[in-house]
Amino acid sequence: MKKLRTQVAIIGGGPSGLLLGQLLHKQGIANVVLDRVSADHVLKRIRAGILETGFADLMREAGVASRMDGEGLVHDGFAIAHNGVSTRIDLKGLTGGKTVLCYGQVEVTHDLIEARAKSGQETFFEAIRVTPLDITTDKPRLTFEYQGEEHELHCDYIAGCDGFHGVSRQSIPANLRTEFERVYPFGWLGVLSDTPPVDHELIYCRSERGFALASMRSHTRSRYYIDVPLSHKVEQWSDTAFWEELKLRLPHAAAATLITGPSIEKSIAPLRSFVCEPMQYGRMFLVGDAAHIVPPTGAKGLNLAASDVSTLYRIMQRVYLERDTSCVKLYSEIALRRVWNGERFSWWLTRLLHRLDEQGPHDNSGNSGERFTESELAYLLASQAGRSLIAEQYVGLPYEQLP
Repeated sequence: MKKLRTQVAIIGGGPSGLLLGQLLHKQGIANVVLDRVSADHVLKRIRAGILETGFADLMREAGVASRMDGEGLVHDGFAIAHNGVSTRIDLKGLTGGKTVLCYGQVEVTHDLIEARAKSGQETFFEAIRVTPLDITTDKPRLTFEYQGEEHELHCDYIAGCDGFHGVSRQSIPANLRTEFERVYPFGWLGVLSDTPPVDHELIYCRSERGFALASMRSHTRSRYYIDVPLSHKVEQWSDTAFWEELKLRLPHAAAATLITGPSIEKSIAPLRSFVCEPMQYGRMFLVGDAAHIVPPTGAKGLNLAASDVSTLYRIMQRVYLERDTSCVKLYSEIALRRVWNGERFSWWLTRLLHRLDEQGPHDNSGNSGERFTESELAYLLASQAGRSLIAEQYVGLPYEQLP
């Protein structure tokens, strides 16, 4: 067995694990990244593309922001279309100048993988049977197999950035963790196409036919979504059928200018809300999807992972640069405050923009629930206070500092 040593072992080579590794590296804190899949597989994951300022600032601090700043699209606002009538949420005007950045997760991951390779940091893609051991001691370790050889990685701390189905959360005894989950009765059918976006900003749509989102990855690449029942399969939806249904859900002005084309990726993503408490166990910390999942409606998934990264990064700085370990125990408490806020906002916006058939207090048929939602959304969009409430949450709350 080959024995290795590092300071922070990072399970998961997606954007959160790679960003944490790059930030630690900049501070001289040694780390090793492990992932069960190849780098090519990681780079093929089509995910979110709206970055809060906090995420973008972390990329800059990590020294990997040149392409993001050069190619990313700054968004000052977005539109919510309610039964065909669009209302612009002026992010910049309603939040004192804050904006979001449109830059795809695939591009973020590409930049981080390239930077890690250039710096010579140790990375094990296609590492199998990764097993965290001795997590509650002061000498945690990981065992794994890489290229047919058994390895043992000794470390001071473990960051579990390996997603919902990863080994990290499962390494916490079931009786010591509480999991909260809600699975939604629909998924998002998404299409990626090399066509110009229908608008320079995102359009979220609630219509009689269901939800739709017009998004983008660049000036020439678009990402569109409609909600469909979980029973639907991608094969049921031809490109023609998708474009026709999307047009019926978009505002008339947008539908009239929509440019369609062949899909280059098409998939159905189920929606769920999920939180695991606590987010740390001994010397292992859960980061991102390993601890929490949100519906994509509020663009919070990757951004909540970034706030976890920021908190853990600041803790590790204090541990290694200031020799202060008293803050280690604060990780879960600090991270969960922002996680629950993001979960609440994502659920709330999902409820407002989708037809959930929830019952109201006056009608067991569920009709009054729909009426309440319609009324609530109409009020919010007509009120500056309501639009400000949406804008403040959408651009992201400030990261909580360590005490």
